[in-house]
Order: sequence, then structure tokens, then C-alpha cells
Amino acid sequence: MADTRVNTSPLSAREGKAYIDGTEVADCCKFKVVFKPEVWAGKSLGRMSTSRRWTGYDIEVTMEQWKTNRFYRQKIDEYRRSGKTPELTIQGIQEDKNSDFYDLSGKETVTCIGCVPTGDISLIDCDTDGDVVKESITFGAYDIV
Repeated sequence: MADTRVNTSPLSAREGKAYIDGTEVADCCKFKVVFKPEVWAGKSLGRMSTSRRWTGYDIEVTMEQWKTNRFYRQKIDEYRRSGKTPELTIQGIQEDKNSDFYDLSGKETVTCIGCVPTGDISLIDCDTDGDVVKESITFGAYDIV
């Protein structure tokens, strides 16, 4: 029998929150967590197709936010003083109570453990064609719950 469910109220990307170490990132404008499997691929005698299996994974977190504070500069300064890599816990909650997803599954919560900034961190951003400054920071996490 065919699945007769119709997605009449899809999940809104606007209904969510992000937290770093338990503090809400009030200026967050985009948040994404991606699970990236590490895939082995190989061929076997007598098979035309390629076999694959997961042999590991990476977790990537991207957060974009309007620049309203010196949070990342403080992390840089702490690292430069102590030599200790900053590790953060980042949590995202997607809760669109008006969606079919919420009706079936409730809110979606992902907590990323051991998040280390892995991309460039802009220290200053001035642009005559610009409007407001937006920071886009990429993290690598070692686990999710």
C-alpha cells in the first residue's frame, strides 16, 4: 500500500535556537549540523558494482550570526595566552509546532560535543558595499547526542 501522508505543513527552517555552552546565541541567523560519513569503496571479483561501507565519520557545525559581541575574539585571545584549544558544546533545537514533522516527531535537538573552530575567524570586516557584519564560523565536533 502506498504511503498516503501528504506533507501539508513542511518544517520551517526559521523555527529554531542555537546555544553555545548553554547560552543562547541570540544573534544567530543560520545554523547547520552535518554528519559526514567516511566511506570505503572497493570492488570484488565477479561483481559489476562497487561495494561501500562506512569506516568513520566527521561532524561539521556551521553557525552564522550577526556580529554583536567579541565572543570569538575572546576565544582567540584565550588560546594565544594559554595554548589550549577551545572546545565548545553547541546545541541546536528545531521546534516548528505548526509542522507535520513536529506532529510526528516533536522537536529536533542535536547537541554537538567537543566543537573546535576549524575555519577562518574574521577579526574585522569593513566594506563600503556592505550592510551589517555577519560571522560564519565552522566547527568540527567529535560526538553528537
